[in-house]
Parts: sequence; C-alpha cells; structure tokens
Amino acid sequence: SAGVPACAPSTTALDIGQQDTLANRYNAGMRIKVIVHQAAEGGFWAEVPALPGCATQGDTFEELFQNLHEAVEGCLSVEVEPIKIGADARVVEIVV
Repeated sequence: SAGVPACAPSTTALDIGQQDTLANRYNAGMRIKVIVHQAAEGGFWAEVPALPGCATQGDTFEELFQNLHEAVEGCLSVEVEPIKIGADARVVEIVV
C-alpha cells in the first residue's frame, strides 16, 4: 500500500564459529506475520493476528517495527529454555 515501505525478508545470521545445526536454526528466532495500517492521524499501527490483543503504533515505520518487537516479546513473555534437538529429530512447520 502507498506510504508503507517495502521490507526485505529477514534472515538469521550465525555468529562466526557457531555451527549451523538444526537446533541453532530452530532456536534462532520466530517469524510472525503482522498487519500494518496507516493511522488516520499519521504514522502507523500494527496488529499481530496470531496473538489476539497484541497491537502497537509508531510515528515512523522504523519506530513501529521497534515497538512491534517489544509488543510481541511482551505478549510472549514466558521464560523458556532453548530446545535441545537430537540428531534424529526433524523440525516441521504446519499451518493450522
């Protein structure tokens, strides 16, 4: 839509010396879809359909994305240990 900058797909970079293992890729980060809207009063607001009630706003697109990271982290704020994945395990993605 007009006024909304195009975003390059995000990638996960591994630290130098870190092995590219299945566990590293699985625990690297979550991809989550958001819907970005232009706000009537200027700026932007966004909602996260996978997390009901998770929404934020920003005066600029950059501020919106910074606020989105904080909002999603807040909505998912649960202490979780990284998952250990054995050599014979598979990680699959499903759509529900």
